[in-house]
Amino acid sequence: MTMPLNKKVLAIVLAGGEGNRLMPLTADRAKPGVPFAGSYRLIDFALSNLVNSRYLQIVVLTQYKSHSLDRHISETWRMSTQLGNYVASVPAQQRVGKSWFLGSANAIYQSLNLIHDANPDIVVVVGADHVYRMDFAQMVEQHVLSGAKATVAAVRQPLNMANQFGVIEVDQQDPQKIAAFVEKPASTPGLAADPTQFLASMGNYVFDADALVDALHVDAERLDTKHDMGGDIIPYFVNKGEAGVYDFTLNDIPGSTERDRTYWRDVGTIDSFYDAHMDLISPLPVFNLYNSEWPIYTRQSISPPAKFVRGDNNTVGTALDSIVASGVVISGGIVEGSVLSNDVYVRTASRVVDSVLMDKVQIGEGAVVNRAIIDKNVKVPAGAAIGLDPERDRARGFKVTDSGITVLSKGQEVPEPDEAERALSAANLHLVPNAVKAATQNWPEARDSMEKVGEAQAAAVGVTVPDKESITTTP
Repeated sequence: MTMPLNKKVLAIVLAGGEGNRLMPLTADRAKPGVPFAGSYRLIDFALSNLVNSRYLQIVVLTQYKSHSLDRHISETWRMSTQLGNYVASVPAQQRVGKSWFLGSANAIYQSLNLIHDANPDIVVVVGADHVYRMDFAQMVEQHVLSGAKATVAAVRQPLNMANQFGVIEVDQQDPQKIAAFVEKPASTPGLAADPTQFLASMGNYVFDADALVDALHVDAERLDTKHDMGGDIIPYFVNKGEAGVYDFTLNDIPGSTERDRTYWRDVGTIDSFYDAHMDLISPLPVFNLYNSEWPIYTRQSISPPAKFVRGDNNTVGTALDSIVASGVVISGGIVEGSVLSNDVYVRTASRVVDSVLMDKVQIGEGAVVNRAIIDKNVKVPAGAAIGLDPERDRARGFKVTDSGITVLSKGQEVPEPDEAERALSAANLHLVPNAVKAATQNWPEARDSMEKVGEAQAAAVGVTVPDKESITTTP
């Protein structure tokens, strides 16, 4: 890949987002710094896409609780300064007045010295909290050849989701030109090529550098503005007839398949964050982390290899349909349909089902974790039940979403379970994992054997298997 038409490109990553909808995961860190997929931070996807596109002069604008994010960037994203390459984390500096960043456009306006110093022809502006692969060089090439001053990357979405996105309506005579940009409308016309879909803004933009600088100065002088890239700067270019659209479905990534080539996920809510993790763990994942032709880079943990071993009384330690990072030890517990980050420890006879566990989470003997997201350094005591009883979870101070996902914040204390909670977890310890059920559905004898293994797992922590008729809760 080469830079189209020998244009000099500066990339700006907007990473100052507070991420209120991701609370409590953002209680102690900026949204782009939230861990993802066992080994990564959300910002790694944006930075990897830029680096793989051969754009190697990158500034990251930070503001909200940025220490964790800044440290990750400084430890991970080291470029060859001898070759003029860099990834520089730049905090809010109050260069223009005494206010902090007032919006995404104001963040760039207050950092115009970065554009002046780099003196680029083209500025690529991207968000830092989406999961996807994209070759920005292809978008820049279309931008330059089209003659547009601003180009917006767009992803196709179902019409019923129009009220959740900035919507791009294209010119009927020129489908690469934006006719209107509407923020979260109640409805919008479908595409000519597919009336069931519309084009949603991905929050990624390409600008002629001089045109962007002029637009930011105009925006700074206005009183009727929120200083937002999507809400104010792009409509400015649309009104002048200078805005183009880049259809993400045209982007061709080496090593991609039809299944994952156009994958793009906004992980701005707990539910979408959880769903994005579940997208990763199927045998044919919707998003493939293992595409070595377009790698996602991150800091490699200084941890030993993962280990699955027997626990007390020879209980089985295993993981099924899961992602397991370095340093994980599953000692006699069973993990299914989950993502485990570095240095997680799962002890004897415990069960982790359809969950996301971040660094150094410890699961005690005979505990059950179901449909939960547990942030770093949480210790789940023996016999505890998380994600089985929403009201019990809320009473202990855990967040529970409307869809039933239980979330524990970084280092949150989990109380010792009472007898009722121990009984709740005990009723789930012997259950045969879904993956094993699928594998043994045509062999009743094998299923019976696996059920006995489950009973042995439970017995290892003193649990007597209840009558099948009495079991009402299943992970």
